[in-house]
Amino acid sequence: MTDATAEQAEVPEKSGKKGMILGAILAIAGAAGGYFLTTSGLLSVGGIPVVQNAEETEKSKPANALPKVGFVDLAPVVVSVNTSDSRHLKFHAQLEVNAPYMADVEKMKPRIMDVLNGYLRAIEVSDLEDSLALMRIRGHLMRRIEIVVGEGRVRDVLVMEFVLN
Repeated sequence: MTDATAEQAEVPEKSGKKGMILGAILAIAGAAGGYFLTTSGLLSVGGIPVVQNAEETEKSKPANALPKVGFVDLAPVVVSVNTSDSRHLKFHAQLEVNAPYMADVEKMKPRIMDVLNGYLRAIEVSDLEDSLALMRIRGHLMRRIEIVVGEGRVRDVLVMEFVLN
């Protein structure tokens, strides 16, 4: 009876490292093979090749037509800014206008310039020091211009020059 227990105790346990190494090698080989098949286009997903040539996709897409717009140039404006010292703001903009309304917006240009001057004179230097000041000014001007000419006629206010001296 002691011999049976001694034989059982002497049997070495298997470490299982061979199986783990073999599994890692097979996993790496499978990943490399799958990567090769999908990038070479031999394997398709959903019937569509996974990789397409970038030039082919650009050439096959039709170019979108540009929107029918025109631009109305506003005269440059120089206004004094509310500060203790003498500082000036030079502002020049253009309006992006939907093409059918070009004549209407041109006709309202004096009123647009009046709104532009009034708004820019009310701005203080502290309003201009913010990094988002230009975006905020564009938004305010856009809203005021829409009130003057009507909504849907002017698409955007494009700032050409914005200089604070």
